[in-house]
Amino acid sequence: MRTVLWVGLAVFVVDQASKYLVVHWLRLAEVLRIDVLPPYFNLRMAWNRGINFGLLDGTGRWLLIAVALLISAWVIWWVRRGGHRPGAYVAAGLLLGGAIGNVVDRVLYGAVADFINMSCCGISNPFSFNVADISIFLGAVGLVFLIDDKDKPGAGRADKTP
Repeated sequence: MRTVLWVGLAVFVVDQASKYLVVHWLRLAEVLRIDVLPPYFNLRMAWNRGINFGLLDGTGRWLLIAVALLISAWVIWWVRRGGHRPGAYVAAGLLLGGAIGNVVDRVLYGAVADFINMSCCGISNPFSFNVADISIFLGAVGLVFLIDDKDKPGAGRADKTP
């Protein structure tokens, strides 16, 4: 559990510090775009009131906050059961730190502050994301691949094939 908390705290701090630096110190909320290394890495301000890629925009921030907190509580419950691979604890920490980082944004701003924009190879990406989004994605994928067989649905049941 300690690994989960330390990884989650590190992600949360990096996420919130990067958002403060970019949104307030670099004033991205005012200037809306800063070309850093075009087209590969740019800063583009986007206030996301929904979930990934603006899906469920207008659903309501408090509902999305509640869902994020419920998922976080479930992950903590799952981790406390113990007996998981070490990488699963890191993945859980990534997911929790990112989720709480985005929850703080929704509470403070009413939306998630997205600002990282990357394009490559002639493809122009219109979407922005943040450190929390990256961590949530990596944590979720990590949990899918690192989950123990005993935690998978149907584990422990005898094979009843005729």
